[in-house]
Amino acid sequence: MDGDALTEQETALYDRQIRVWGADAQRRLSKAHVLVGGMKGTVAEVCKNIVLAGVGSLTLVDDSPVTEEALNANFLITPDEKLYAGRSIAEVCCDSLKDFNPMVHVSVEKGDLSSLSTDFFEKFDVIIVSNSSLSTKKAIDEKCRKLSKRIAFYSVDCRDSCGEIFVDLQDHSCTKKQVNETVECCLQYPSFAEAVAVPWKNLPKRVSKLFFAMRVIEKFEESEARTSGEISLADLPNVLKLRKELCEAQLFNESQIPDSLLSRLLLGKLEFPPVCAIIGGILGQEVIKAISCKGEPIKNFFYFDAMDGKGVIEDISNPNSAS
Repeated sequence: MDGDALTEQETALYDRQIRVWGADAQRRLSKAHVLVGGMKGTVAEVCKNIVLAGVGSLTLVDDSPVTEEALNANFLITPDEKLYAGRSIAEVCCDSLKDFNPMVHVSVEKGDLSSLSTDFFEKFDVIIVSNSSLSTKKAIDEKCRKLSKRIAFYSVDCRDSCGEIFVDLQDHSCTKKQVNETVECCLQYPSFAEAVAVPWKNLPKRVSKLFFAMRVIEKFEESEARTSGEISLADLPNVLKLRKELCEAQLFNESQIPDSLLSRLLLGKLEFPPVCAIIGGILGQEVIKAISCKGEPIKNFFYFDAMDGKGVIEDISNPNSAS
């Protein structure tokens, strides 16, 4: 597959990109197959970016109906109700994405992403899950790791004005520029389950408060059997109770997970479009880097908070197994 050359049509269409990252990187992109689960506003940005970049195919999974909330955050959904009535978000987004780049095959897969078989995932090179439950992220990442081929796994969550990206590229080799030379870089990634299992007291004090706050919210949703985002400010007392229990078990200071931050995440059912654009733009670029093997990718969490406008990369790995 790596020996396949770009067609004349691809070379002409992607001429500007080829000048930036080379024909070999563009060829890798044109042969890559991406699966996306959950068509939230952030993922709409990711899909737009990788379709314009020229991935080989994009498969969307989201049987949810179009709601006013989805319409407000997802620019791929047309505002004309006649065009989306009775159709799933994935179907509506699929039509819009086809218009961005006719060279990319965009399709829809029906069903629940977490119930799809391990063999189904083998068709893809990249899998992205959006606003998924703790158990779903663990399960899908584990399925990717069981396959003989290496699959890049990403999860992304955008709650109100905060965003989180998780990256698992397993064993990844890439090239990066250092001063006047290009060097080979080899990275080893933990799975999502391994990363969130690292004892909090073992992590540096500088680690983003969002890392811990997201783990509290995930655990709360799991304990209450809620779907991701199916929470509100009314849940704050019980969330604070769970925070106390988790911090005591982790020998961790509660002050590292402020009440105000948890309150904002509880209000995060609605996505904040500017944050969607930022997180989606970064994740789209990360997917391109992983496929093309050009540039050093994020390892392994990325956080953005619009309150301070800062983006932070956190390497959350077990110190005992760090390379």
